[in-house]
Amino acid sequence: MTPNQIIEQAKTKLGGAISHFEEELKKLRTGRAHPSMLEGITVEAYGQPMPLIQVATVTTPEAQLLQIAPFDPNNLQTIVAAIRDNQSLGMNPMDDGRVIRVPVPPLTAERRQQIAKQLGEKVEDCMIAMRAVRSRAMKDIDQAKKDKDIGEDDHKRLSTQIDQLTAEYKNKTEVIASAKEQEILTL
Repeated sequence: MTPNQIIEQAKTKLGGAISHFEEELKKLRTGRAHPSMLEGITVEAYGQPMPLIQVATVTTPEAQLLQIAPFDPNNLQTIVAAIRDNQSLGMNPMDDGRVIRVPVPPLTAERRQQIAKQLGEKVEDCMIAMRAVRSRAMKDIDQAKKDKDIGEDDHKRLSTQIDQLTAEYKNKTEVIASAKEQEILTL
């Protein structure tokens, strides 16, 4: 692998770690309802588990209400059961035979702290992924030096570039996490 390929691959993987982190943050509750809160829900439909988004549309007609309209009314009860059984959401859906309404209760101070703790876990997962990317890039640089593809100066320069890149993405993650934490803890 050439030095430029090592750097580009590290950039791509670090960017992927941040993208995954941002997707995970969408699943964390804040004070307002949003359809992505239900992204992780799988529903038993047509004899196999399917993501909720494939069996229904999710909208937010009000700030504290999610509305789910199943494509097939026969899936109504399984959708309700899937949402109710997901303990991490803590929601109680109601159906009227056609649509499902899920009131999003306001967050208590205790629940906000729990969500902030979940945020911390997601930050740590992202940091672990970024350290793994850095470690892999450093191994590639060391291997290139061992194979005499690069010299000592290039080895030091590339190592420094990888460290700077990792620090840059770490800072991006911390900024995103800080903004999300403010959003969670604001009443």
